[in-house]
Amino acid sequence: MDLIFDSVGVMRGRRAVLRDIDLTLRAGRVTAILGPNGAGKSTLLKAAAALIPATGRVRLGNDAVATMAPAHRARAIGYLPQEAAVHWNIRARDAVALGRLPHRSAYAAASARDAAAIDAALAATETTHLAQRPIAELSGGERARVLLARVLAGEPTWLLADEPLASLDPAHQLDILDRLRAVAAGGRGVGIVLHDLIQAGRVADDVLVMHDGRVAAHGPARAILQPAVLEPVFGVRFGTLPGPHPICIAMERLGR
Repeated sequence: MDLIFDSVGVMRGRRAVLRDIDLTLRAGRVTAILGPNGAGKSTLLKAAAALIPATGRVRLGNDAVATMAPAHRARAIGYLPQEAAVHWNIRARDAVALGRLPHRSAYAAASARDAAAIDAALAATETTHLAQRPIAELSGGERARVLLARVLAGEPTWLLADEPLASLDPAHQLDILDRLRAVAAGGRGVGIVLHDLIQAGRVADDVLVMHDGRVAAHGPARAILQPAVLEPVFGVRFGTLPGPHPICIAMERLGR
């Protein structure tokens, strides 16, 4: 099911953080969300997951996300915040298992399907060998991969991730991007906030560019990752590199 924004707005005090967002993010595709600092990217994901008050409506198909039953919404939308945390020093596998809670009734024991989903998520993020280690003993990058595994274990219809590559080494960045593409290839939707335009070109089917709380551009990656589209938003002159993916690299600040 597509994720649809109907005139969505978010206020922070008297300041509009999102302004009249009309947008459809398509299932079965990876949408990279780009924009300068303060453009509204993280707020867009939070509004999509009904984690903050918003005007207008976000729909998953025909269902308003904000009025879904909490367990239904948690099964439908998996959200990985920029600074995800686990507040108890539990084993990594137990942290990943938290992603299965929306699939179980209260006090029910984990099922064989739960165990299989947890194992698959650990394998997908290359954290199986960390399963028995306490969270506090993991490095920042290891913890980030475990927390992504927690979202993957929930098998959500939509996976929304806010800069999930930030603390990962290059090899694991590539692995995670491949995993996100596999999620989309299975028919689910992926929305991912990125700052690295090269990685966006590698992973994205579609690109959404935010600026000043509005949609500046949205469409197929090859059409959007172009200097003429990006330069007015970022205030930077871009060059392009040849290759199988659209690649823009920042050259210099405009106006200097």
